[in-house]
Amino acid sequence: MTITTLDTPSAKPLLDWYDRHHRDLPWRVSPGMAARGVRADPYRVWLSEVMLQQTTVQAVKPYFEKFLQRWPEVTDLAAAENDEVMAAWAGLGYYARARNLKKCAEAVAKEHRGMFPDTEEGLKSLPGIGDYTAAAVAAIAFNRQAAVMDGNVERVISRLYAIEAPLPGAKPAMKEKVALMTPSGRPGDFAQAMMDLGATICTPKRPACSLCPFRDACQALKSSDPEFFPVKAAKKEKPVRRGAAFVAVTGEGEILLRRRAESGLLGGMTEVPTSAWTARLDGETSVTAAPFDAAWQASGTITHVFTHFELRLSIWRAAISGPFDTNDGWWEPVTNLEAQALPTVMKKAIAAAIPLAFKTSRA
Repeated sequence: MTITTLDTPSAKPLLDWYDRHHRDLPWRVSPGMAARGVRADPYRVWLSEVMLQQTTVQAVKPYFEKFLQRWPEVTDLAAAENDEVMAAWAGLGYYARARNLKKCAEAVAKEHRGMFPDTEEGLKSLPGIGDYTAAAVAAIAFNRQAAVMDGNVERVISRLYAIEAPLPGAKPAMKEKVALMTPSGRPGDFAQAMMDLGATICTPKRPACSLCPFRDACQALKSSDPEFFPVKAAKKEKPVRRGAAFVAVTGEGEILLRRRAESGLLGGMTEVPTSAWTARLDGETSVTAAPFDAAWQASGTITHVFTHFELRLSIWRAAISGPFDTNDGWWEPVTNLEAQALPTVMKKAIAAAIPLAFKTSRA
């Protein structure tokens, strides 16, 4: 592993930059407040960090605000119905996060009297909280000297030290560098400053190096092209999986929905009936996999990209005279689809069969 030798840069230029140029985000307090005893709400910090995993700030903001309106305290979220939480999360993706969010809230409410543990180890004992989230909450909410490293921080550190070893193997060495740089006085501000620097200045393409508080220390800027870093291992081509989805609609405008198993991909989410596709196996793509006999008509194909594979679903639509009893699902008015815990892939499937479905549901 090649890492350029560099004395640990001072955090002061970064913190000075952050004081002037920090992003105003609904889960933050103003810079320097922690040093004066005013700390961020651990519930807000935790909720934002879970939502921000694999998701952008702009996408998260409306979801964060919606969650706080419905469940202003962690105990409120703990007492919520699972279906309500999954429906509120629908569209953010990576649905295991929502299931763990609910479990974690329940653990905080029942085992910690509604108070988050204030150490990394205590936080990691909670469901769904790993090294990164524990460090982030400990630093930002409790002013602990924890090394916080997300994708933005990885990019900053890899350029600052010109780390040529590819990710993900270089992560432990990067985290050591972050730990050495993290000050004892303002660790939460430092963590958020590194995130902001990566998001606004040290960007993946065309970084604004002339504005960077680390420009005098940055080894990548001195010796090579900063855009070369971070070095990433070659990506494997994503496999393509196939299956079918079946959209049955009554004359009264009701659609057949069902709930997926709690475990596995999209666990606990709502769907239209589909063939038995998985991340590893194709499902049947023809009408032979339909949930019942009807005049099914082909309605095109939709594509959805998951983290580890691409899914292509053949869409089939059937107009039926009216709802009937089913042991595997229920009939939901099309006008109420927005209130359901439908992941994006299922919204695509329904929209392919009923183009105005979601416009109707928002009317």
